[in-house]
Amino acid sequence: MPFEDTLSPELIIAAYRGGFFPMPDPDTGEILWYNPDPRAVLPLTGFHISKSLRRTSKKQLFRITFNQAFSEVVEGCANRNSTWISPIIKKSYVELFELGYAHSVEVWNPVDGRLVGGLYGVSQGGVFNAESMFSRVRDASKLALWALVQRMKECQMMLLEVQFLTPHLQSLGAINIKKDQYIHELNQALRVPARFSSPNGDYPLT
Repeated sequence: MPFEDTLSPELIIAAYRGGFFPMPDPDTGEILWYNPDPRAVLPLTGFHISKSLRRTSKKQLFRITFNQAFSEVVEGCANRNSTWISPIIKKSYVELFELGYAHSVEVWNPVDGRLVGGLYGVSQGGVFNAESMFSRVRDASKLALWALVQRMKECQMMLLEVQFLTPHLQSLGAINIKKDQYIHELNQALRVPARFSSPNGDYPLT
């Protein structure tokens, strides 16, 4: 099967519901499906807001929005020396965004209007599967994640999945759980009558 035919929106959504997510093979570009054990999640009540991050927020050095520059956020996440965000991944997630499944958080410099950080992912029911984030200035990606966690709480969502545990994510409160536990929590969250919605205009952190 041609690689470009393996990432229909329907297939991606079904994969997430089963606990899988796609990543291309770095050598061939073939889409592979991952369901790692353990699985990294960020408990919504466990997000760590450091004193310095709170100070940054209070200084209002940045503007935060949702779903205003999805493609640009994906490009920002892909713009690094080594990336798994291939052209087919970009195209597929833009399609998911247009269908209302994928969402982005943007962090802007209010002085020059430049996009300086953000993240994107996919939501269904009470679940948000975070795909990637980037930062061009200090704390920008942390602010994006803070905004996502806060908005998920407002939407009464339950589960924020972040794929693999990294030192950066761990410092923000992410943890590893066993795959069986993740699937259990995923199935519970998918049954929650919640829906991720993006706020209008600039989004304040509280």
